[in-house]
Amino acid sequence: MSAIPAPIESWFQSKGWQVHPHQREMAERSDRPALLLIAPTGGGKTMAGFLPTLAELADGKHEGLHTLYISPLKALAADIRRNLQVPVDEIGLAVRIEDRTGDTPASRKKRQRADPPHILLTTPESLALLLSYEDAPRMFKGLQRVVVDEIHALAESKRGDQLMLALARLQSFCPGLRRVGLSATVEDPQGIADFLAPHPDPCDILMADPGPDPDIRMLETDEAPPWSGGGAAYAIPAVLEQVKQHKTTLIFHNTRAQAEIFFHNLWLANEDSLPIGIHHGSLDRAQREKVEQAMVRGDLRAVVCTGTLDLGIDWGDVDLIIQVGAPKNVKRLVQRIGRANHRYNAPSKALLVPANRYEVVECVAALDAVKEHDLDGDPRGPGPLDVLCQHILIAACSGPFDPDTLFHEFRRAGPYRVLTRAQFDDCFTFCATGGYALQAYDRWQRLQERPDGQWQLRDPRSAALIRQNIGTIQDTDTLKVKMRGRGGAPLGEIEEGFAASLTKGDTFLIGGKIVRYEALRELVVEVSRDKGRKPTIATFMGTKFSTSTRLSHRILRLLQQNDWPDLPPHTADWLALQRDMSRLPRPSDIQIESFPHDGMEHTCIYGFAGRNAQQTLGLLLTKRMEEEGLAPLGFVATDHATLIWGLEKLRDPAPLFDLHALEQGLDTWLASNAVMKRSFKTSATIAGLIQRSYQGQRKSGRQATFSSDILYDTLLKYDPDHLLMRITKDEAMRGLIDFARLRDMIARSAGRIEHLHLDRITPLAAPLLLEIGKVPIMGEGREKLLTQETERLMADSGLANL
Repeated sequence: MSAIPAPIESWFQSKGWQVHPHQREMAERSDRPALLLIAPTGGGKTMAGFLPTLAELADGKHEGLHTLYISPLKALAADIRRNLQVPVDEIGLAVRIEDRTGDTPASRKKRQRADPPHILLTTPESLALLLSYEDAPRMFKGLQRVVVDEIHALAESKRGDQLMLALARLQSFCPGLRRVGLSATVEDPQGIADFLAPHPDPCDILMADPGPDPDIRMLETDEAPPWSGGGAAYAIPAVLEQVKQHKTTLIFHNTRAQAEIFFHNLWLANEDSLPIGIHHGSLDRAQREKVEQAMVRGDLRAVVCTGTLDLGIDWGDVDLIIQVGAPKNVKRLVQRIGRANHRYNAPSKALLVPANRYEVVECVAALDAVKEHDLDGDPRGPGPLDVLCQHILIAACSGPFDPDTLFHEFRRAGPYRVLTRAQFDDCFTFCATGGYALQAYDRWQRLQERPDGQWQLRDPRSAALIRQNIGTIQDTDTLKVKMRGRGGAPLGEIEEGFAASLTKGDTFLIGGKIVRYEALRELVVEVSRDKGRKPTIATFMGTKFSTSTRLSHRILRLLQQNDWPDLPPHTADWLALQRDMSRLPRPSDIQIESFPHDGMEHTCIYGFAGRNAQQTLGLLLTKRMEEEGLAPLGFVATDHATLIWGLEKLRDPAPLFDLHALEQGLDTWLASNAVMKRSFKTSATIAGLIQRSYQGQRKSGRQATFSSDILYDTLLKYDPDHLLMRITKDEAMRGLIDFARLRDMIARSAGRIEHLHLDRITPLAAPLLLEIGKVPIMGEGREKLLTQETERLMADSGLANL
């Protein structure tokens, strides 16, 4: 048990603060091997995590590194360092605090390894890199505690798996190492505790007072949302009015493209010239930092942003969150809501802005889930093997190792506690020789056994190449965007595929500016300033989230209500008309509507399985329909439905939904499809088979894709059971394809299909028809065409009055 020293208690009193109960309890339980604190945003989680450290360092006797703080964001590590330095200085503690990220100068990094500070704040990637050096045991000697902030965010990705393997390595250096996890939003506390704990040691869970429920509702607008689209342009006047009424507003979007377009429209409507910024991951670092600094100073009234501002940075002046577009995931929504009123026991205030009529339903379902504290989240599977392969190579960089010892070390990491020896041996063989089909090639002979039975790098010089490629973040292949001319200002990055589609004169949005494409030179996109008021082409799309399984089930239950008192009248009338013309989808079966339109036969399948799964369903069903002679011409998918159109009428859909046949069709389709090659490239890069960086130079996306495609084709032909091929299929099935949700859909309905033969389009299907043939052209022309098409569809279907 660690009491809080008098100087620290006095500091709290001098500020007029009281030590919160969960902060005091953290200090009292500081001797536990692992401790997970779940506390609301603004509840002093970070200080709770560091109180035991400050208490133990108060006597000034500890030499070297005492506490390691891990953050998922570089900006958060820097922010915590600034915030922690204040109490350390005011209390008068002789404690040195430093951060270490990709932005830290090389000279400081070198000094930190030789003379580490008492508290080091870093990221999972920087920690993995530190562990790859021969002097890692000396640097971490004496380490007492590790604090993992925003652990829920890390636990959802391979970065978290990499971090837990790194902590297992640290635990081997420092057997008494204590771990602390900090989080605000956790749907499965025990699952996160098992993830954090050094297996088989237990992890205590400390639940702080959750504080008041958030003040969250839908934004009221004069204009009803459209039937289709994701821009929410109709809500611009109402959003701008909210910005005027609040001190600082964060306006979240699900994709970077939507953020850019909304920011552009908001700025055009900003007649009062309110200071408004934009922040997302594709912007130049200097521009992101400029926005962050302006936020800290309180200079901005609003920031249009994406997931880059989901986490942790403490901006106390933010008093409103606006989520534009359906939240897709309740847990993510709660995290974003927590950015507002970042103070203890102050309710967060948030508004939801659905982009279209269907999203109104999803927003109401999400609001109900927040009120009931029903967070969503898929259960974690075992730790991925591509990350394990990378960590074996990291261990080899640090010096000779014993495979048996390494296996038992890895089994102490929560995600790998069920790792089998056969799985480890497969990964080890791959790292040593490349596997059966590649072992004849010298470049993949990377490990060799020494006379004493230990293993080491075959060529010590390869350590530098391994270090250059450490990490699990696989960004979309991007190119730098700069203003044309000598010393042109960097603006950010765009996807390589998007850049390849540009021709000279095309204009697009980046950083809220309209720029004109001029040329592509040496992997840099050169642009000039354009004075036009409308971009002709939408910028990069960014990530598209799928609606979570739990939220989809809520939507299905909401659709079964007799009336909808929580829905605005325009949406309630829309659903009532769907029920009159057809029926509303039910959880107990798969609803299929068939109807003629524009001289073609259309089939709409309501699966509510999420965008990736519905996309996969479209691919598989059109293939089956071709085999049945139904001549499908194309399909479009959303989170809740797949619409297929073709020349022949579908009479009996039941044979198309045979699970065994779908799985067979999936295997055939995957064998020759680009989806598998895309997954292979990602896993092969993480596992170390493909290098994206060589001698400090990063390969272009095309170069890396060319290399990975050759390797994929070689393994498919000569070694289809290769470890990387098995990893690739598992990753594709879980991520890009999401076949598990198709299985769940069929299991949920027990194969029951309700096939409705109709003579016209239905209200629920109409928005999908508006997706067909969409081209990425923005501005007045697109809006006018979409309005005209909407009016025509409504008139054709008898829906013109809605």
